[in-house]
Amino acid sequence: MLNAYDILETIRMIQDECLDIRTITMGISLLDCIDNNIDVACENVYNKITSCAENLVSVANDISKEFGIPIINKRISVTPIAIVSAACKCSPVKFAHAMDRAAKAVGVDLIGGYSALVQKGFSAGDIELINSIPEALSTTEKVCSSVNIGSTKTGINLDACKIMGKIVKDCAESTVDKACFGAAKLVVFCNAVEDNPFMAGAFHGVGEPDVMINVGVSGPGVVRAALSKYPDANITEISDIIKKTSYKITRVGQLVGVTASERLGVPFGIVDLSLAPTPAVGDSVAHILEEIGLEQCGTHGTTATLALLNDAVKKGGVMACSRIGGLSGAFIPVSEDAGMIDAAKSGCLTIEKLEAMTAVCSVGLDMIVVPGDTEPDIIAAIIADEAAIGMVNTKTTAVRIIPAIGMDVGDELDWGGLFGCGPVMPLKKQSPSKFINRGGQIPAPLHSLKN
Repeated sequence: MLNAYDILETIRMIQDECLDIRTITMGISLLDCIDNNIDVACENVYNKITSCAENLVSVANDISKEFGIPIINKRISVTPIAIVSAACKCSPVKFAHAMDRAAKAVGVDLIGGYSALVQKGFSAGDIELINSIPEALSTTEKVCSSVNIGSTKTGINLDACKIMGKIVKDCAESTVDKACFGAAKLVVFCNAVEDNPFMAGAFHGVGEPDVMINVGVSGPGVVRAALSKYPDANITEISDIIKKTSYKITRVGQLVGVTASERLGVPFGIVDLSLAPTPAVGDSVAHILEEIGLEQCGTHGTTATLALLNDAVKKGGVMACSRIGGLSGAFIPVSEDAGMIDAAKSGCLTIEKLEAMTAVCSVGLDMIVVPGDTEPDIIAAIIADEAAIGMVNTKTTAVRIIPAIGMDVGDELDWGGLFGCGPVMPLKKQSPSKFINRGGQIPAPLHSLKN
């Protein structure tokens, strides 16, 4: 039962500590929209999305006003379009346009699922979709894309890594007039999950219900504020404080998710309790790590501190809600986190340190800006490195990297808003091309044989 203290504490979290619901995401299956005539299939897609999500934004706004909880984004995820478009045997860009029209019609912020799952090879429709990603993202506003190139069960598709290195570069080049934003709407995964509410990697898995609601919470500022009250706590006490705070944050997410599910008449899926930062002051994962005791994020001890944070967040969240899913943990996107931006600018946070941190955090190398002349094979090798961490550690990892065309180390790419700004980070110049061009499948690790 809630008491007066709990209510007042939640109000304070919202007003002073940047507590919000980062997203309500409606997942929609498009399997019943498949047709070998692409125009018919696209019309089916548009009609399915607009009919299922017609009340999503209004319901979310009503809940936000009723409970006084900010709900920052309303989003949609759909069945990977490579599956839906396979029967058409042509470029699936029309599906991206149908998704974009539908997203605008219902008023959501973003729509994800222009995706392909190629961890073990390419099926019908996959190559067509992957090759069309630059055009799809440069000619739409709200569409996001993802490609899964590896998993613990299958290993890593090195041919897909090579292709995606070029696709990432092409996405940046095709949106130079928009600060290379196309690349910011593309994620390359290993061990992608089917119920992720966060963009740009959200898609609605084939094992999910026809329609469902997933919620992504936030709250780095709340965790930091809680820790600041205990400057002399030991590490065990720090962990307990984070767990208790995460419990409270997750309960808010569950309340919003269950209420939205009831009012929309669709099943409630999961709460993704990831601490998702923003560029706003006081809403930074890096600042949590610094509150625990680092002079600046990226220095020695950062990986251990992040591991502590991630573990405590998950333990606290699981106690609060039996439907925890998605990615769940702590995001470390460079451009979307004020503390990460500062650490990258100072040189304390490097891409090598970020890669180490991804072994213990929620996802991977996220929103990292690199020099515009970076070769596609280097991007492919970065993707392969990150996928290897995910494959061996049985966790989801991802790469969202933005080549800043015409820029070099020391420059800054600025999108404003939620996506923030990214300092151009240096990369190694030595070529991995011989390795990338060998192609084939990196075998799955021995511990994948669990059946």
